[in-house]
Amino acid sequence: MKFGPVAVADASGAILAHSVKAGDRRLRKGITLTPQHIAELQQAGLTEVTVAKLEPGDCHENEAAAMLSAALVSDPAKANLRVTDAFTGRVNLLADGPGVAILDADALQNFNRVNPMITVATVPQYQQMTAGGMVATIKVISYAVQQTDVRRAAEQAQNSIRLSVPKYKNAGLVITDIAGGPSNEKGIAAIRGRVEALGMDLCDVKVVPHRQGDLAALLKSVRGEIVMILTGSATSDENDVAPASVREAGGAVDRFGMPVDPGNLLFLGSLGGRPIIGLPGCARSPALNGADWVLSRVACGIETTGADIAAMGVGGLLKEIPTRPQPRAAKQK
Repeated sequence: MKFGPVAVADASGAILAHSVKAGDRRLRKGITLTPQHIAELQQAGLTEVTVAKLEPGDCHENEAAAMLSAALVSDPAKANLRVTDAFTGRVNLLADGPGVAILDADALQNFNRVNPMITVATVPQYQQMTAGGMVATIKVISYAVQQTDVRRAAEQAQNSIRLSVPKYKNAGLVITDIAGGPSNEKGIAAIRGRVEALGMDLCDVKVVPHRQGDLAALLKSVRGEIVMILTGSATSDENDVAPASVREAGGAVDRFGMPVDPGNLLFLGSLGGRPIIGLPGCARSPALNGADWVLSRVACGIETTGADIAAMGVGGLLKEIPTRPQPRAAKQK
């Protein structure tokens, strides 16, 4: 591609690189100049414009962006994504519903190494998405790039972006109650909002005294394909009331504690083939915390092991929640 200033008389068929005013009309950058445009520019007294001229082997920015998006997402319906039309060298990939972004990070990095003018930017791995949310944007920066580079980039990242949608339809919540404990109503509302944001239904909410035997007995009868436990007193040990109740009921606890703050006091397990999530106290707030990361993955059927939770620590320092009783920072003397 040739780029630079040319005489207006020689600019027909070229791409206008910088917007210019021609009389009362503004010609915007990116348009292909026609003989009518040339006449308007000449009538306005302009003798020179900056343009881009495609050469043999070049691919126009919109054609390139469309080809690249088709490589990244060859079957949008299967990937649960919507692909926008190419415009100014850009194509956006939008979530077709709630879910979690699944990215082939290595492939996407290789894609971005082919040519600096060929780019894809995405949300973070496992980012929870709502319908219409932008998962990725493909942008061809220059007005044209070499066709060979477009093909090379496309080959690097075939089907490397998709949305994993919720596997489960509903979830149940068990709250343990203690005298003088926190408000259950606010906690239920916050958790209901999380569940519904994933397209699921909070189908059962039960309150039980904060005692191991009572909780263990109730866990066997609570409805829901996923079961969450919110304790009136924070879980402080793997043998505390909630995890011990899961084991007493015949379940297992795979992981207690996570390197995400807020959200340290979460545990993850299973009971009767159903996932069990022991929620940290900060889940009573609608603010983002570690429970959101775990719930969204579990809801979408993404295997979440202790090693996966351990890996959440890098990037796991989230925004402080003002209502927490013990903020991170100690008071300065």
